[in-house]
Amino acid sequence: MATNRTFTMIKPDAVRNGHIGGILSMITEAGYKIVSLKLTQLTVADAQAFYAVHSERPFYNGLVEFMSGGSIVAAILEKENAVEDFRKLIGATNPADAAEGTIRKKYATSVGENAVHGSDSDENAAIESAFHFAGREQF
Repeated sequence: MATNRTFTMIKPDAVRNGHIGGILSMITEAGYKIVSLKLTQLTVADAQAFYAVHSERPFYNGLVEFMSGGSIVAAILEKENAVEDFRKLIGATNPADAAEGTIRKKYATSVGENAVHGSDSDENAAIESAFHFAGREQF
């Protein structure tokens, strides 16, 4: 049985509001194995680089400020069909539109403070994982 990996961040709002444990519980209860995990903080330069794909969008500066404004939890998760299944688990970007039982429905407060990031493709999962974790930190 093949497995694959995805990347997630518990964002500063969820960390600040004490939701690390609840979010990690939802992730493991959904069948994910956590293969790398760390509490860290993005610098402004880190956030700019990570979200460079959005640099021309009107929300970019606010996103960079938000993501560099507090601690995050970065994690690499493993499970068959990891990326697609994780996108379902986190729910819609807007928590008002997120399905019941999703992470964002339970823990997000707005489109801007939506609790978690999840990779949108296998390719981006690998890129984002390598951004946050050195090779020796990936198990």
